[in-house]
Amino acid sequence: MGLGAGRPAATRGVLARVSTAVVVAGVLGLAGACAGGGGGGEGGQGRLAVGLLLPGGGASRFGQFDRPLIEQRVEELCPRCPAVAVAATPDPAVQRQQLESMITRGVDVLIIAAIDPKLLRPSVEAAHRAGIPVVAYDRLAQGPVAGYVTFDGAEVGRLQAEALLQAMAARGKGEQIVMMNGATSDPNAGWFKEGSLAVLKGTAVKIGKSYDTVGWRPENAFVNMRGAVAALGGGSIDGVLAANDSLAGAVISALNATEVRPLPPVTGQDADLAAVQRIVRGEQYMTVYKPFKPAADAAVDMAVALGQGRPVGSIATRTVDSATTEDIPSVLLPSVAVTVGNIKDTVVKDGMYTIDQVCPPRLRSACDKAGLTG
Repeated sequence: MGLGAGRPAATRGVLARVSTAVVVAGVLGLAGACAGGGGGGEGGQGRLAVGLLLPGGGASRFGQFDRPLIEQRVEELCPRCPAVAVAATPDPAVQRQQLESMITRGVDVLIIAAIDPKLLRPSVEAAHRAGIPVVAYDRLAQGPVAGYVTFDGAEVGRLQAEALLQAMAARGKGEQIVMMNGATSDPNAGWFKEGSLAVLKGTAVKIGKSYDTVGWRPENAFVNMRGAVAALGGGSIDGVLAANDSLAGAVISALNATEVRPLPPVTGQDADLAAVQRIVRGEQYMTVYKPFKPAADAAVDMAVALGQGRPVGSIATRTVDSATTEDIPSVLLPSVAVTVGNIKDTVVKDGMYTIDQVCPPRLRSACDKAGLTG
């Protein structure tokens, strides 16, 4: 049985707003030295070019973690290959142009973290017609996808909801929450939401307000949270289920701006450094840590195998259905809930952050209290 990915909302008029765009085609030039990498098979004679499209660079999670880990895996498989060049943008229309540019350049396989899976579908179909397999990374693209690597979104939502219920029970308050969900254009957002609702169903908790945050933009979450406080009253909000750490940060800013005290427990996802520091300060209750290295490794392994014409059955652990394609070979990885009590045993132990990064001088007192010592 595959796992349905939902039906993202249509995005209209986006291409019309981007008449000119600088398109950077991220191409990983994998030479014949990569033959046998990933799945351990043979083949892959000559040059193998892998196109990489990420929805953000720089300070984003994709820029900080996914990109260097993908580069590292490529280096492991092919030490003499050129350095990874990444096409990264938060704009779905630009990403579609980047993908089409890669097709024109004749890459052999694509790794894509789709910003808007529905908008990108015609380009994924064009890649398929050109004989270029597509590995969907983190987010399930629509169209004839050949492989998929992500974290179990239902588990992410369950971890968030379970942690929120625990935090509210510890405070003796658990009547009403606000849900700050992700963008409806991202199928993962619906997946997280479904996982959370499965836990909340049957409890006494009332969802006072639920928002789908357009574009996953923090500024939209900030406005929505202020609206929730105005409509419900700050004192009646016992918890906020925020879908990721960027939204959590905006929620906390809005609560502070409206002088809600004490702050209710707030969830998150991605284990951003700022979020981990908010957890130390007591502003954010939890985040979901997704070990990115296994995901990056699996995506590169799958891409190399597909580019060499080899099956990915030894890499995939199950199949998943998208809105358009059934039985996509997939890897769904587990996640971990992080609270103040297990920061040292999770993100620090795994080398994601050092104690010094989590605990700058201004947080030393709070870190000492949390048992976070160097």
